[in-house]
Parts: sequence; structure tokens; C-alpha cells
Amino acid sequence: MTKVIPAAAAFALALLVAAPACKHKVHGTDTIEEARHKASLIRMATPSTADQLVSGFYGLEAGAWRWTARKFAVNLHPPAHSAQRGATLEVHFTLPATSLSKLGSVTLSAAIGSTALPPETYSTAGDFVYRRDIPANLLTADMVGIDFELDKAVPPEGADKRELGLVVASVGLVAK
Repeated sequence: MTKVIPAAAAFALALLVAAPACKHKVHGTDTIEEARHKASLIRMATPSTADQLVSGFYGLEAGAWRWTARKFAVNLHPPAHSAQRGATLEVHFTLPATSLSKLGSVTLSAAIGSTALPPETYSTAGDFVYRRDIPANLLTADMVGIDFELDKAVPPEGADKRELGLVVASVGLVAK
């Protein structure tokens, strides 16, 4: 006895089989698969953007955030129209009281290529957003490398061999 597959089920099955091989062009240059790995915003909990964390990030903790080292770096895809309008860099992070008690204050600075962004000093514990306007001329590449540096970090202690800087939840370029 031969089974007949209803047309809707056959169509759905065809989509499932074809989907992994489908690489449609996005904006004329990237495939859908490639575009997924070029995010303007990296949430630490999103596995598909972890490859844009270039250096200085430790493993995901509590399913939501990552510690950084004193120096850390990301690659971000500029948002739409940012090559004409510029964008805003935002780093959402926490400075824990335990870190601050050992360090006194912490200064975060960033640079895109050889262009330094204004630093900011934090002298209280809590949640913060490091926010800086980025001029359009720095956002013309497909991916923009951003280097961050703290003036100091908690050195490795006991069994924890990590140098601890900030607890970062997200980093991204926001369209203007």
C-alpha cells in the first residue's frame, strides 16, 4: 500500500530539506548565513555573535553576561546608514562592589583604529552604559574593530586565574 503525502506536508518537508542549503543574498553582498554573523549589537547570551568577541572576554556566566580582562576587543557591523549619519557605541556593564573595593576607581577607554574615544572614570559600583558618538567616517568598513582598555583590573586570585575587569551584558553600535 502506497502512502500519499498531503501537498502541504510535502511542501513543508521540502522547505526543511532546502533551508540549510539556502544562501540567499542580503543587500547584494552577504548570504543570509553570513549576515547572521555580522551583528551591530552583541548580547553576551547570544551564541551566534560570540565569534565577534575578538579578545579579552571570558565564558558566559548566568546565561547573560561575561567578565572581561583589562583589555578586550570586539568586531561590530555598522548599522544601516551609519556611514552617512554616524552611530552611537554603547557598552552595558556592571562594576561590582567587590572589584571597586580593590581598585578604588576604574577608567574605561576605547579606540576604533587609531582614533581614541573619550575615556570615562567610574568610582561607584553599579550598572552603567559607556556611550560615545562615533563619526560616520569611522563606520565605512563592513566590520569595525573596537578596542577597549581599563586602566586597571582585579588580578588573578587563588583558584581563579582570570584578570577581572567589567561584567558586560552587551556591546553595540546603535543607529542615529
